Amino acid sequence: MLNVPTLWTAFVVNFLALGLIWAYVMRSYPNLVSARYWTASAFMCAPAALFALGRFYFGSFAPLLAGGSLMTLAICLAAMGVERFYGRKASWRLSLIVVGLTFASIAFFFYAYDSSPLRILCYSLGQAVPMAMIARLVLDSRHGPVNPGARLAGLLSLLIIAVFAARPIATLMGADFNFSHSTSGQAAAVLLLIFLSMSLNFGFLLMAVDRLRNEVADLALLDDLTGVANRRHLMQRLTEECARAERSGKPFALLVIDLDGFKLINDTHGHAAGDACLQHFTLMAQTRLRPGDMLARTGGDEFCILLPSSSLREGAMIARRILRVCRDDAEACAGADVPIEVSIGVAEWTPDVGAFPDRVMARADQALYAAKKDGKNGFAVYQHDTPALAPDQVEAIVTSQPRHDAAAE
Repeated sequence: MLNVPTLWTAFVVNFLALGLIWAYVMRSYPNLVSARYWTASAFMCAPAALFALGRFYFGSFAPLLAGGSLMTLAICLAAMGVERFYGRKASWRLSLIVVGLTFASIAFFFYAYDSSPLRILCYSLGQAVPMAMIARLVLDSRHGPVNPGARLAGLLSLLIIAVFAARPIATLMGADFNFSHSTSGQAAAVLLLIFLSMSLNFGFLLMAVDRLRNEVADLALLDDLTGVANRRHLMQRLTEECARAERSGKPFALLVIDLDGFKLINDTHGHAAGDACLQHFTLMAQTRLRPGDMLARTGGDEFCILLPSSSLREGAMIARRILRVCRDDAEACAGADVPIEVSIGVAEWTPDVGAFPDRVMARADQALYAAKKDGKNGFAVYQHDTPALAPDQVEAIVTSQPRHDAAAE
């Protein structure tokens, strides 16, 4: 039959191995700040178990006092790692208060008033508090959908709390769960806690893997240079918008933008200046968009703007805003600054487009060609089987801008 010293030895070995795994994760993914806390927590569990093991070879209660305090600190570090995982500030103050109160209460019931049941109660409460914090954080749906790793961590946290609660209750009922000597009940409790705590760390590991996988998926939908959506992301959103528009009958607008003379900028000033030009345009354009609008880079100097639930008129208004900010920027340029000029084509989803995003993209492209044909640094709107805008409406929306009807498809 397994005894408690053997189990504590296994506890030390397991958590040293787990600490090495977390150390590797921490080194490989330095932006995963929570891994630092989980690494410290795993390595803290090993000396805590060593102190508990030392109680069987030394007559003093000091090893148990030190082991209990370190184990409480280890769980607090794990809870702080979960806080950092969800972007919250780690509660060092709360952790130190919990560890300090646990240490003081255990010491009191060791030396001032010797009571094994009360020591076990204080020890269990000290560990249950940070474990409850872990359960609350990982099962909180306000952080977004609870992933499988978080669900596993939450379930295991609740089971560990149940074990912590069962120990003092069983002790008060006469069962022997004292860590200072080996009994069958104590061996069962230690074995169960080893299994649950190791599994809890694998729950944290699954949470980290899920987070890293999502970050990789997000990066696959972003343009490396400008940080806006790439063509793949745009086509996904266009497909979704076409399906939504087909169901509701409410249109959306699409702007296709081309930077005029971009090749000349690259040839004259170098590719670094061209990259800076693209980044600068991205920043300027984003200042003129509304919440929910999507800016994407679809090629070298080509961009698209998706305007959900917007009409052709609203698309023309956004195009005018972007042209205005680019012209203001061009007037302010001096010295080595490179002014930016753009041509924009504007199209609107109509029922005949249906669920085919390439059709509305082709219409915006035709409007873009019309804008370039008219002398560049302007915009044109695509009109096909839709009523033309009244003269006063055109004047109010696109003052001083000619409206072009791109060729029919």
